[in-house]
Amino acid sequence: MKEKTVSIFKPYLKVKVAYRGGKTKDELAQLGKKLHKLSSNENLLGSSPKAIKAIKDNIDKLHEYPDRNDARLQTALEKFYDGDLKAGQFITGPSGSEVLELIIRGFLEEDLEIVISNPAFLVYQMFSQKQGAKVVDVPLLAPDYTLDVDGVLNAINDKTRLVFLTSPNNPTGTYIPKSDLDRLINNVPDHVIVVLDEVYFHYATAADYTTALPYVKAGKQVIGINSFSKAYGLAGLRVGYAYSTPEIAQYIQQLYKPFMINILALEAALAALDDKEFIEQTVDLVNTEKEIIYKALDEIGIHYWKSQGNFILLRPEMDEYEFESKMQEEGVMVRPVANFGAPGCVRVTIGTREANEACIAALRKIC
Repeated sequence: MKEKTVSIFKPYLKVKVAYRGGKTKDELAQLGKKLHKLSSNENLLGSSPKAIKAIKDNIDKLHEYPDRNDARLQTALEKFYDGDLKAGQFITGPSGSEVLELIIRGFLEEDLEIVISNPAFLVYQMFSQKQGAKVVDVPLLAPDYTLDVDGVLNAINDKTRLVFLTSPNNPTGTYIPKSDLDRLINNVPDHVIVVLDEVYFHYATAADYTTALPYVKAGKQVIGINSFSKAYGLAGLRVGYAYSTPEIAQYIQQLYKPFMINILALEAALAALDDKEFIEQTVDLVNTEKEIIYKALDEIGIHYWKSQGNFILLRPEMDEYEFESKMQEEGVMVRPVANFGAPGCVRVTIGTREANEACIAALRKIC
């Protein structure tokens, strides 16, 4: 009888938790009506005009390999941050998610641990489990989804390597006040790196909001995560970046692959960084429309959380998937977020005036 051999497959790659993006318009085309996609936190104004021009200007270069490395994008980011960070402190990649994975691959393995706080972006947990790491969840505190600073600090042990935070947070729209970040970052041990996902930072208006920048400038073991998918409107091109201390950044850069960012994505990102007018239009639209939507939600009587992002979390008085279906029937796509750790809740992206009017009309009819 043949002896049973050791499995060649890593058991922790059989991860049950899988990220599923929101539905596309094409998937719902059978509805036969105009659809407003408010389910993916995209920029409903479209893409940076400067980025679109850069794509057109470089479309005839598709037969050529892109830059071997990210030196041009690093230099552009140094300029964007007014020299507060040097080029070598930036970690870039094909999407913010890919940059997150580089960080996780660099610091996690079997028997090591990561601390997250759900509800949160699902890939923190998913990518960490695929490295064989233990995921320790310190949930955000009810009812306002605030960070449990003491809980996070108490969850850290000798095996902890990363603490993932998000501000503004997807899907709740809440943020971490600077005083809370100060207390946490100043009290983590030296073997722990704090990763602050700040991809929605353009939209944050709270007086005590902060990015990772002041901590990195102070030499703290902190990484800030950003993306060109949100405010810049380049979600389809997949470009993201992070920044950290020179030591951490250069360590993670060792995981780079050659030609990692495609030529159109690279040129578009470089142009988008310089498109301040488009960002101002985007932020003005979101902040103006947000107040209009808040007023309508108050009138309708739907429970929601005020947001520092370009989306709002709702809790309808019906099953969230039934709510999603009814909204789709009215031509509005929304996103149930139970898999993010917020059962019973639905996330709605803030769009154009037309899209938001359609959303409000649908809410009045359904609720």
